[in-house]
Amino acid sequence: EDTLGTKILVRGRHGAMPTPAGRALLEHARSMLFTADRIEADIAAFKGGIKGQVRVAASASAIAESLLDDLSAFMRDPLHQDIKVDIEERFSRDIVSMVRDGVVSLGVCWSSADFGGLESRRYRKDELVLAVPASHPLASRTEVAFEETLGYEHVGLPPSTAVYTMLHRAAVKAGIAMSYRVVVSNFDAAFRVVSAGLGISVVPREVSSIYMASGQITTVRLQNDWAQREFGICFRRWSDLTPAAERLLEFLSLQAGDVIENNSQTGHQPP
Repeated sequence: EDTLGTKILVRGRHGAMPTPAGRALLEHARSMLFTADRIEADIAAFKGGIKGQVRVAASASAIAESLLDDLSAFMRDPLHQDIKVDIEERFSRDIVSMVRDGVVSLGVCWSSADFGGLESRRYRKDELVLAVPASHPLASRTEVAFEETLGYEHVGLPPSTAVYTMLHRAAVKAGIAMSYRVVVSNFDAAFRVVSAGLGISVVPREVSSIYMASGQITTVRLQNDWAQREFGICFRRWSDLTPAAERLLEFLSLQAGDVIENNSQTGHQPP
């Protein structure tokens, strides 16, 4: 503040908040740190192996399904032994903001999220199903429309999650309010509540297998089109990525089963 001659923080009893000048300084500081990391990673790449640290923000759904397994496989490869990966669980809207602000290099969330001009690649696909207690009336069904489930008590996720928003919209469209017996913080807790016979829940199919093995729950296919979904990986620009982030992005993109390509509208192709 002395050097710049202007206030950077507004200090109060409960902490400090940045002024407009402080927010501008923060953006420049992040850019400088990002550039310093890129310099270090680029120079390290000339020593024969890619080194670096990649920060990733991902949604609860992506983490609960395949992302952690994919990251483990990536890091077990001897070619990537000097690459470290930090992962944070965040909501989709926060993920996009963190990528745009340069807080993280890569963001993984539903491809239906508004990436707001960020570049993106396709990732894995997923299917939402209905988890019900083994003794539930719907347990004998092979498939069911979501609208038919609204007469039963649900186990839901917090309103800030993408799953909650999607289910709420579907319920409003059907003209039937959802009845929540319990609201939990993650899918693991939802499965536990369903196993206890306290409600039903819309969950990812891939995560349900371990809980189905116990015999306490079963899953029923949802007939709704929105139950089929796809994840995406967003990033600012290919040219902004460090060699370590480039390598991780390419590895995760391959899990979509597609040929590697840049899906942005810039027309820029990675080397």
